[in-house]
Amino acid sequence: MILLVPFLFITLEVNGISKDKDKDIQVNHEIKAREVRLIGPDGKQLGIMPLKDALRYAQEAQLDLVKIASNAKPPVCKIMDFGKYKYELSKKEKEVKKKQKVISVKEVRLTPKIEEHDLAVKANHAIKFLQNKDRVKVTLRFRGREVGYVQLGYDVMEKFSKLIPSDIGVVEKKPVMEGKNMIMFLAPKND
Repeated sequence: MILLVPFLFITLEVNGISKDKDKDIQVNHEIKAREVRLIGPDGKQLGIMPLKDALRYAQEAQLDLVKIASNAKPPVCKIMDFGKYKYELSKKEKEVKKKQKVISVKEVRLTPKIEEHDLAVKANHAIKFLQNKDRVKVTLRFRGREVGYVQLGYDVMEKFSKLIPSDIGVVEKKPVMEGKNMIMFLAPKND
């Protein structure tokens, strides 16, 4: 009697490092080349040699043989501590993520018939967003026959941009018509 069991292919991700990345790096007996260019643990080139000799060098040093350049002829391998190498890579990835700045875009919606007070309130919202270093997308929506009065929309956008102090934000993209909407982008002023 034969039992067929469906296989589940699961990609594990631990601390932001997926197991798929490790498959790209070949270590010790996973290396299939006959000859390799060997770099020692101190960074010195040991020359081109058969894979068995390179593995022996790595065992004598109680380290791993890691293929670092697979496209080269012959492939380049280095003797190193693979666990320590993976740890250093994960630390570098975390540092890069820390330094990344996530810029979010907040939206303020207007209409062509907006009153002065309502426009001031919307401008205050935009100023708060800009002070938090967020970009602001100002959308003016035309409904029905309002599309025929595009100049009115440009005037409202001009008033809105004048309500934003120049030391807090600047117009990144001037008002542009996209379908029935007029869109303008404001960016925080760089200090």
